[in-house]
Amino acid sequence: MPSGPVVIAFDGSPAALRGLRETAALLGPRPGLVVVVWEAGAAYDLATIPSRSLDLPPGRLDLRPAAELDQGLYTDALELARRGAAIAVSLGMPAEGVAVADEKTVRDTLVRVAREVGAAAVAVGKHDHGALHDVLLGSTAEGLLRHAPCPVLVVRHVAPES
Repeated sequence: MPSGPVVIAFDGSPAALRGLRETAALLGPRPGLVVVVWEAGAAYDLATIPSRSLDLPPGRLDLRPAAELDQGLYTDALELARRGAAIAVSLGMPAEGVAVADEKTVRDTLVRVAREVGAAAVAVGKHDHGALHDVLLGSTAEGLLRHAPCPVLVVRHVAPES
């Protein structure tokens, strides 16, 4: 088994939080790497949409607001990762948090990170989406099961009963 950390996918959702908690309980002595995947460059796409949609020649745009927004998105992602790591530490799992820019998909990014750090496992909380959602958008958990270079822990989110 690889000696690297457990890569824990985290987006702050109830499913991710449950995944983090269960992972810390099961694998706690092993270090964790809480990973928040964020979409770098999305702010630049928003800044150029009007000229693209109107088939106008590229204008002179001030991209400073887009750069500031992009930096803000990264800062928020890093803060979320650090909060997730603090939760893991409070549950007995030594952990650090990182924000990683999205490549093609969240799954691809998590697989890359797992390879780079020699992950012992990848853990992910499974959202309770319908089958149509998974067919149209794909399922990160399903993709990790197929492509991760290490064992995958999928923790199903259990919605509170009403």
